[in-house]
Order: sequence, then C-alpha cells, then structure tokens
Amino acid sequence: MKAIRIHAPGGPEAMRLEELPDPVAGPGQAVVRTESIGVNFIDVYQRTGLYKLDLPATLGVEAAGVVTAVGPEVQDVRPGDRVAWAMAPGAYATAAAIPAAKLVPVPERVTARHAAAALLQGMTAHYLATSTYPLGPGDTCLVHAAAGGVGLLLCQIARRRGARVLATVSTAAKADLALGAGADTVIRYDQEDFETAVRQLSAGRGVQVVYDSVGQATYEKSLRSLAPRGMLVLYGQSSGAVPPIDPLLLSHRGSLFLTRPSLAHYSASREELLTRAGEVLGWLGEGALTLRIGLELPLAQAAQAHRELEARRTTGKVLLVP
Repeated sequence: MKAIRIHAPGGPEAMRLEELPDPVAGPGQAVVRTESIGVNFIDVYQRTGLYKLDLPATLGVEAAGVVTAVGPEVQDVRPGDRVAWAMAPGAYATAAAIPAAKLVPVPERVTARHAAAALLQGMTAHYLATSTYPLGPGDTCLVHAAAGGVGLLLCQIARRRGARVLATVSTAAKADLALGAGADTVIRYDQEDFETAVRQLSAGRGVQVVYDSVGQATYEKSLRSLAPRGMLVLYGQSSGAVPPIDPLLLSHRGSLFLTRPSLAHYSASREELLTRAGEVLGWLGEGALTLRIGLELPLAQAAQAHRELEARRTTGKVLLVP
C-alpha cells in the first residue's frame, strides 16, 4: 500500500509518499480500503510537532472506505461494509487497520466522499452546538472562520437549533458562503473590527457564546464580545496558540466561561460516537445538511493540500483521493 508519512516534525516538505506492507487486522481491528480521506488542521498540528506523534507516523485521522478484513473479537463490522472514521491515525494511505470501535456505518444515501468530508468536522460542529454550549432559541453565537469546513457546518446546525448566527470571514466570496449556510449577519474582519460590530449587533450586550478556531489573533476580542456569563469555546488555533489567561480576567469580564474542547472527549464512548455520527450522516443523507468540498487532490499531493489549508486559501472541506 501507499501512505504519506513523516519521520520528523516539519513543514509540508516533511511529508513523504512511501510504499509500505499491506495492513493486517489485529484483535479488535478492521482493515479498510480507503476511498476518500479528510484533511484537517489536526493533521497540520501533528505534522509540525505541536501534537506529538510516535515517529515515523502515517498522517491523517479521517477517511471513508470499505472493510476488506476483520481481526479476532470484531463483531460490529464485516468485510464489504461501508464505513468511515475520525480520530484514529493512519488515514493518509490506500488502506489502514483501524480499531473497529472507531468505525461508523455510512448510510446508503451518503457517498464515501461526503462521509470523509463530513464526519470529523460535522461531529465537531455537532458537539460544539449541542453539548459544549447547547444552543437554543434566544441565543446568539459568533462563529469565527465561518467559511471553513467546521464553520459552514456549525452555522447550519446553529440555525437548526434556533440560534441567531453572527459570522466572521475575510472576503466577499466567503461572506456569501457563510450567508448560504445560515448566518444571519456576516462581519468582514478585514474591513471592520469584529468586537465593535458584535457590540453594535447585540445592542451592547454581547453574545452568549463565541466559537473560536483561530486562537491567538482573535481570543482577546472574542472574550470582550461575550455577554456576562457567556462562554468562549476555543476549539482550534490556526493563527497560533493562546497564551495563559488569568482566571480573574474571566471574572472581570462578567463571570465568563472558557473551554478548550476536543472531539475525542465528546465521542469517548461507542454510544456517543454512534449517536453523533448517526445524526450528522443522517442529516447529510436527508439533505438537511449541505457540504462544500473546496479542494480535492491526489494522495501524492498531500503536502500541497497542507499548504493551501495553512494559507487559508480553502473554503469548506479538503479531501485527498487515494
């Protein structure tokens, strides 16, 4: 099989296309022939060494495909099943041995391409809007990077739950995408200060929750955009890490809440994983959730996919094709 691996942390050039032995299913594992592979910012964090890996390592944590073999003690899947997974390593490859407990069934009406595009980012948007801060009618949220993969899905799920959605973007084209995904108001942060805009749009009160995947460049103004007892949800750091925050600052700003969640902790049990994945893929199959796939490249061009993602030249989902 072919796989994209790194032998040391580094830039996109650290990624190598290598020929490896075909995977064998061990106890509790299933071998999946990948048909579509999701590219996510966590892949960048792992490649650069921000998130540590045992090296050498095959990158990627999300893909969809067909089960070709199962190991001992596997009961949930069998050869021929269409499956997808998120948050299990080894996705940047033509085949992978994955813990069967991490695999979720792909509905008949959902393609492998759409499953790989929706699972990780869709489940992320799902837990953000339904569990971390359960949005409802009367809530107003601010979504940063609203034209990105998670952002577009988060806007849709937030509207589905009855919340008012304010979205930040950097271009007119991205503004159109965010509005199409259900944002009530788009703030062009390249043209105006988003903190000032949020205060004006909320009659000075601020919003109940800010979903911030940008990090260093936005977190201070995100905090100042919150209403008293509001919540800042830092779920990424595309602009860099957020420095330590004095807890007294949260008190001074209005008894605010701050959290740094992870999908791994919001899909820790098999039951929770199946529930989240089932809702996201079910909505997708029903046409209630719309995907935007902004870029597809061959597996061999994974480095270029990372360059595009890091430069924020992408909208929606980035996929690799084995």
